Amino acid sequence: MKNENSSIYIHGSDPDERMRLSLMNDLLNRGSLREMGLQGGEQILDVGSGLGQLSRAMARNAGARVIGIERDREQIAEAERQASEAGESSLVEFRQGDALHFPLAQEEWGQFDVAHTRFLLEHLKNPLPVVQAMVRAVRIGGRIILEDDDHSLMRLWPEPQGFTPLWEAYQRSYEHLGNDPIIGRRLVSLLVEAGALPVRNALVFFGSCAGESHFPHYVANLVGVIGGARSTVVEAGLLDPTSFDRAITALQEWSRSTVAAIWYAVAWAEGRRS
Repeated sequence: MKNENSSIYIHGSDPDERMRLSLMNDLLNRGSLREMGLQGGEQILDVGSGLGQLSRAMARNAGARVIGIERDREQIAEAERQASEAGESSLVEFRQGDALHFPLAQEEWGQFDVAHTRFLLEHLKNPLPVVQAMVRAVRIGGRIILEDDDHSLMRLWPEPQGFTPLWEAYQRSYEHLGNDPIIGRRLVSLLVEAGALPVRNALVFFGSCAGESHFPHYVANLVGVIGGARSTVVEAGLLDPTSFDRAITALQEWSRSTVAAIWYAVAWAEGRRS
């Protein structure tokens, strides 16, 4: 029986999507780690660990093993494969489980220094129970770190033809599935509602411009993330297929401009268990 708060991941988990997620991790993880400011020795719980690249990076920075919780068995298998390939299998213990029912032993609750999640809450109909569980998982004074999207922050310049209705349809596809495309602005509120003391919020820049070496990768990620929602957008009548495809083509052509720039940021909020 499906849980009423079950997440619907709009992009799926096929090989192309796993490749996009790996690319996104390569681009974003440095900024996330910078904001975390790990001091070393922290016991970390990563909720919704996906392919595990960030989990392993946190383990390297903390010098301690991370526990990663992931629902998708295929994601876990790929995460373990990548960890093995990198010679880092010992850095993370991946556990299969739902974000609403953390696969933790009774004695593990309240023992973590940091509980972290990224790009999970936006896919939940009710994210509060997850944040509440994260608060329970850390020790008194422990850190709860939430990273997620507020898709309204996206700006491209000069704007490609048809991009505004395309991006609006993409955001509405989240709402169509019962998810929240602007949850980033709610992260501090979620911390408070979950019983944590909010201590800091920030934006992790996730953009680039023509001439920067990684710009093509940012464009590929953007095209991939929108393209992955095409069937949902079209089937829900949010944008017709011809307009969708024309806007994607215009976006790809725009990326060859010498003045093209992507301005985006991931919302970050940190609280402590009191």
